[in-house]
Amino acid sequence: MLHKTRGIVLKTTLYSENSVVVQIFTEKFGIQSYMINGVKKPRAKISMNMLQPLHLVDMVVYHKANTNIQRISELRPAPVFRNIPYDIIKSTIVIFLNEVLYKSIRQQTTDEHLFDFIFNAICWFDETEEQNVNFHLAFLLKLSRFLGFAPSTENKSDQNYFDLQEGEFRSIVPVHPYFLNKADALVFISLFSLPFEKINEINIENKTRRSILDKILVYYTLHTASFGEIRSHQVLEDVLS
Repeated sequence: MLHKTRGIVLKTTLYSENSVVVQIFTEKFGIQSYMINGVKKPRAKISMNMLQPLHLVDMVVYHKANTNIQRISELRPAPVFRNIPYDIIKSTIVIFLNEVLYKSIRQQTTDEHLFDFIFNAICWFDETEEQNVNFHLAFLLKLSRFLGFAPSTENKSDQNYFDLQEGEFRSIVPVHPYFLNKADALVFISLFSLPFEKINEINIENKTRRSILDKILVYYTLHTASFGEIRSHQVLEDVLS
């Protein structure tokens, strides 16, 4: 049976000379794996350019329950990116976010709220004309809400430390090394709380941005099973420095 669904491309793996298996986070079925043949042929109906990290697509798919690899009847970019593929900073941020998403989301069932957040955030990032170097920080912190470990924003005057393990402010230094000082914690919470349209109003020095990103990755490691190491982290820091 054929189904229409939107999708977010997560990972493309070469299967044979002209075939790939693509993992796509779909609006209707969660994460699914699709076999696509002939992607490298000159007149391919579905080309490799359509299957780049976090590309947004409309699909018509065959779906069989309890089948590991599904098939695609039709796929097209929707919307077609205007800026991400041609902007080195945006494209590097997207590659980094793609790696984190691939290691963070496990949904093989429908999760429309999570799907809509990712889809709409990537659309906004592509469309904005600003060189938004804080986007990835805000995206990951906002994403934590949909993954079940949103930080608490409640902060009393005597609470000068943010405990990454517990996800909340503390009055005393935690007994473990996973915490933020008050200044960095306030930036952390601002990135979580403010809409994307206002995150560039947060003035963050490069050194602080790198430190905040390191702590966000620690936060994900503490709250996501089998999160592992992020390999694109250093490339992103080099591009943004």
